[in-house]
Amino acid sequence: MNLPNKLTVLRVIMVPFFVFFMLTDVGGAANKWIALALFVIASLTDMLDGKIARKYNLVTNFAKFMDPLADKLLVCSAMICLIPAGKLDAAIVIVIIAREFIISGFRLVASDNGIVIAASYWGKFKTVFQMAMIIVLIADFGGVFDLIGTILIWVAVALTIISLIDYVWKNRQVLTKGGM
Repeated sequence: MNLPNKLTVLRVIMVPFFVFFMLTDVGGAANKWIALALFVIASLTDMLDGKIARKYNLVTNFAKFMDPLADKLLVCSAMICLIPAGKLDAAIVIVIIAREFIISGFRLVASDNGIVIAASYWGKFKTVFQMAMIIVLIADFGGVFDLIGTILIWVAVALTIISLIDYVWKNRQVLTKGGM
């Protein structure tokens, strides 16, 4: 297993620890900071594994499958944890997670038809804004950061919808193949 794949596996392994610290009070006030550190480190592994894989030509089928899955696990888990904390509305989380299910299903249909669909820049921007939003919401510094968090939420939602439309439109041929 190459280094980028190990980083992806590490990101998946970090998710339950992140969720544990987000949803329990075992460490008291430190929980928030431990969860935040885990999320930031996991987010950085996302950026790092891709850069290493592309630079050294280490892209594998495992990575093509697991990297997006690891991202979805991390981001969706974080957003779900932010609902009971009152930091994120459930409707927003549902919209964002629904997009992920739609794209995953779309990719599955494309794959069945021998079509490989690469991630778009809109999707990458969406992920960056979602991660930034989550970091600001977990940190909960108050003041102007509340406004920044609100802006990041709405930008993330907008990019979620834009990336979905862009993704489906650019790959609409998938909808006409295989009887879909």
